Amino acid sequence: MSQSVKTSDILTIRYALSTDTALILQLIKELAEYEKMEDQVVATEELLKEWIFEKEKAEVLIGEIGGKPVGFALFFHNFSTFLGKAGIYLEDLYVKPEFRGFGYGTLFLKKLAEIAVERGCGRLEWWCLDWNTPSIEFYKSKGAVPMDEWTVYRVSGQQLEDLAK
Repeated sequence: MSQSVKTSDILTIRYALSTDTALILQLIKELAEYEKMEDQVVATEELLKEWIFEKEKAEVLIGEIGGKPVGFALFFHNFSTFLGKAGIYLEDLYVKPEFRGFGYGTLFLKKLAEIAVERGCGRLEWWCLDWNTPSIEFYKSKGAVPMDEWTVYRVSGQQLEDLAK
């Protein structure tokens, strides 16, 4: 899809509605393709609708120019015991390739920071793949600090089932 983008194009960021579920899944799949992780996407529209809009376990921001999707940010609240208050965890931030380099990623982060401040949150945080140098440099340019002294651990699938027994 060839689109002409100008830096003067105005990005509108809005909260997603349940009617955006198909779009959210499409954007998740595009992100997975970019991250070379397509085989890991098992999400469906039904699951997203249930967990995001019915159970309200996450929130999604959609960025648009003239009603056309530019990207999305999916986030949820976590909690810092040391700060004694909630934070915002950014699970995914994705801007379509043809819209990169125009400051739209910055606008998404700015909106998330505004939400965190409005809600009294103590921090905004996320993970980034080690190989994703463009994103790492972008995040550092916004004042983000890597948490190199921490290692992420995960239990999922059969190991999660086994641990629960």
